[in-house]
Amino acid sequence: MNSIRLRPLSHFFLALFLTFAAVGNSTAQQADAAPVATAPAASKDGVTPGSTAAAAPAAAAGATTGDAAAISAGNALFAQNCAQCHAINDVVVGPALKDIHKRRPISWLIPWIKNSSKLVASGDEYAVKIFNQYQKQQMPSFQLSDAEITSIISYVAAESDKPAQATAGGATGDNAGKVDGQDAGATAGAGTGSSTIDILLIVLVVVLLVLVVTLVIIANIMKDVLRGRKDLDGRDVEQLESRFDLGKIYRSPVVRGLALGLFVLVVLYESVQGVMAIGLAQGYQPTQPIAFSHKLHAGENQINCSYCHTSVYKSKSANIPSANICMNCHSQIKTESPEIKKIYRAIERKQPIQWVRIHNLPDLAYFNHSQHTQVGGIECQTCHGPIQNMEVVYQYSPLTMGWCINCHRETPLNTKGNGYYNNLVKLHDKANGAAPFTVSSNGGTECSKCHY
Repeated sequence: MNSIRLRPLSHFFLALFLTFAAVGNSTAQQADAAPVATAPAASKDGVTPGSTAAAAPAAAAGATTGDAAAISAGNALFAQNCAQCHAINDVVVGPALKDIHKRRPISWLIPWIKNSSKLVASGDEYAVKIFNQYQKQQMPSFQLSDAEITSIISYVAAESDKPAQATAGGATGDNAGKVDGQDAGATAGAGTGSSTIDILLIVLVVVLLVLVVTLVIIANIMKDVLRGRKDLDGRDVEQLESRFDLGKIYRSPVVRGLALGLFVLVVLYESVQGVMAIGLAQGYQPTQPIAFSHKLHAGENQINCSYCHTSVYKSKSANIPSANICMNCHSQIKTESPEIKKIYRAIERKQPIQWVRIHNLPDLAYFNHSQHTQVGGIECQTCHGPIQNMEVVYQYSPLTMGWCINCHRETPLNTKGNGYYNNLVKLHDKANGAAPFTVSSNGGTECSKCHY
């Protein structure tokens, strides 16, 4: 009879395995490509300068307004200066601000916000009442213009007209909408999609295992059937009785050559990576003298970065907050905490807290925080990573020259309304067509920009 071969069967098994592996890999790639909540991509025009800092208020000083621009500006100013101690409908450190524009005139609110201590010292009856009611806690003075304060009051007035929204954690108004609406919806959608993909992958793996076991059983049954036949020739018997010899594969010169080559490549790769990493501090996470949690403060309590790092939008450096900023809240909150008592001791001894610096550029590189945050509109997380999720802060980005240059090459500039860029943009568009006008196009990769 014709020679019976088992190879077609083994090829069939291999084809089935590769098919299921390809399906599983395709599904995993689709899961990775699924949309997640990220910052919106920059357009050709780039980010708006100063968009992360407080916008200039559009309201005229001395009167609240329903103007959308003034309310938006007030929202930004409120989040940056007020939200740490006040909410619209809830008492936080200070009183709830709902209908504050109806309780006190704007002419009283402006001097109160600028310097509450001065108003209390003058003997103003209402100021003294509030001061005593909240355990004589001094509200910090704010260097805000009358127009900026009016914008904040306009925002509070607009929020006061909305029904209170009770949320987990006490968030109300805009924050509640954000938690219960956009963020919660995005989280729920991402969680559902991820769960569905996980279940699908598990089902595929189980089906694959069942098929493999089934095919092995079928192969053994077919072998037993063939062994009972008398019409097999020598080649069929030899193939039927053949066994998998691992030692033979190990002794193969080809396999040994591939193993040696792979070992050499791994050693070379690790050596190059080690050399390239000299001087880098990515992942550096020192223990701080006080166990301060950014996850609690910036994440759960949504304290704006600029409340503590007050110079991040207006100075070359983002300052380390002084102890008195901590005491704005912690003179009333968690006063018995062992970690908070460390702040008290530092104040009593008139000594600064010895925080350990994490992000540190070499002295030969010039970097200006305000140029990136205020002018460039860069978010803190772009360089510092998900700081709002860090219990202990670590260096998220490599902060290498190549990393900075790549950002300059990829980040478009917003040139609209700025006559300085008109001729530059025309020349750039003429030479580069539809390519965006980036920081690099404006000379952002020249050596003298950072080294001089």
